[in-house]
Amino acid sequence: MLAQRLDGTRQDELRRLVGVFLARKRFHALAGAELTESLRTLIAMQACLPVLTQGPRALRGWREILVYPGEFKVRRSHHDDRSGVITESDDILIGEAWEHGPLVLSLADVELDLAQPWDGYNVVVHEIAHKLDMLDGPPDGVPPLPPHIPRRQWIVSFQRAFDLLSNDVARGRNTLIDPYAAESPDEFFAVVSELHWSQPGVLRRADAAVADLLQAYYGPSSAQG
Repeated sequence: MLAQRLDGTRQDELRRLVGVFLARKRFHALAGAELTESLRTLIAMQACLPVLTQGPRALRGWREILVYPGEFKVRRSHHDDRSGVITESDDILIGEAWEHGPLVLSLADVELDLAQPWDGYNVVVHEIAHKLDMLDGPPDGVPPLPPHIPRRQWIVSFQRAFDLLSNDVARGRNTLIDPYAAESPDEFFAVVSELHWSQPGVLRRADAAVADLLQAYYGPSSAQG
């Protein structure tokens, strides 16, 4: 699992955070999902990794974790401002984070991440990154930053990296960062957060400036230990 390579001090802090998380958050197994105490603890561990340097206050503003057995369907409504027409569609998701609302997860994908922790993907980390991004309003790829990270440097570096990735994806080029990150700046932040924790070397090859900023924000990756 992602935490196994942390040093002793950070493992102790993670255990403390997991205890706080389990005391404050409520898990709900939906649609027949089988959620054991061990799985609750492992989900909490992955959720707390991104806040190791910030503490439990970074997980404020929400309480519920909804867990489905696998992929789940979400109905979306889109209002066209010019025509006034409202259209609806269904999205099939493995995770979702609502502003001031629950964290929603696919248990099958959580279990896959636990079995393959260093493959560059982690749905819990991805959705917690969105939660961090939402601490100051709708997600935009710029979470509240600690004083040692200049906001302008973050915005410039992440925007440049996002634009380069979007251009490569549009041209059909192979990319080190998952093409899904080109969907929006907030998805870019969530995807590179997954890489920071599970494949930091790949992230550094893709964009060293973003890798440095994420290390300053999250602390050293467990994959570097």
